[in-house]
Amino acid sequence: MDKIKEALDFCFHHQTVLGYSLISLLTAASEHIFSTVLFKCPCNSENMLYGSIFLIVPAFILFLFGCMVNTRAQRLLTGICPSEKGCSCIPWRSFTHCCRMLLPVAAKASVAPLTWIAVALLRASFYVCAASGNSLLKNLVCKDKGQECHSLMAKIPCNEKLSEAMLSEFLSLQAQSQLLGWLLIAGTMTVALIATCVSRCYSPVSYLQLKFRKTYLKKEQELFETEAEEHATKLAEININYFFKDTDPPPFPTPSNEDWQKISLLYTFDSQEQFYSMIHKYVNTNRGNNARFGEGDHNPSALGSVDETWASESGF
Repeated sequence: MDKIKEALDFCFHHQTVLGYSLISLLTAASEHIFSTVLFKCPCNSENMLYGSIFLIVPAFILFLFGCMVNTRAQRLLTGICPSEKGCSCIPWRSFTHCCRMLLPVAAKASVAPLTWIAVALLRASFYVCAASGNSLLKNLVCKDKGQECHSLMAKIPCNEKLSEAMLSEFLSLQAQSQLLGWLLIAGTMTVALIATCVSRCYSPVSYLQLKFRKTYLKKEQELFETEAEEHATKLAEININYFFKDTDPPPFPTPSNEDWQKISLLYTFDSQEQFYSMIHKYVNTNRGNNARFGEGDHNPSALGSVDETWASESGF
């Protein structure tokens, strides 16, 4: 039991890293299936288009899917164009703040597509097919080798004997692909490290308080979901009983639309106020009626750690 508890604690404390690792592994496995089962280079003038589509389009689809399922993106976009008000012009300052808030969404959604491109470049199948149909790369690889090399380049991905006969050209394309793959991995890790360091350096709170806030957000999310389910169940029971039994429903208070709107805002951590979420601020400002409630909620923070949709969207 102790071992199981330790394993569960490890998964809880490293759920974000484990989540990204699982996404990367699934993406790598999908790329392997695509490259070995579905991918068949045409070995003609369409090589460039065909190889590029397999390299880029699945990555783009994965990026769109990541944005679509991201809770923070849904939270930012929900209700910005209500039917009774229409879509009003967004002030420039609000627009730039919205862009800053969407940067973490793009970063999280980029994990799968970057993994796809990196693994595909390391395997080299897609790149070799695309590069064998590119005139610029043909000129580079076949420099001083005559016109025959140019005409045979497009057939390299489909003919093993030809690949052996033109081994230097084939290895050159593979080397280019793998080099780009390692550069992409190194560049991505460097950008991630710099972003993390900058975010930590400009944090208005200490390391331990930041850890406390993450723990609080996690517990708040769990309790909110439990209470929301119980509250919704009780309200549904009252309404159903009234419908079938025609009995007067007892008073049952529920949050107003305005209250829901207030706690649905993304909270920007402010070192001047010791609140850890919009619910925390709502409760401590007389249920959101205080004039100070709306102040600072839409200002960019150097911490870059808005509500994180309650504990980093369950770790992803």
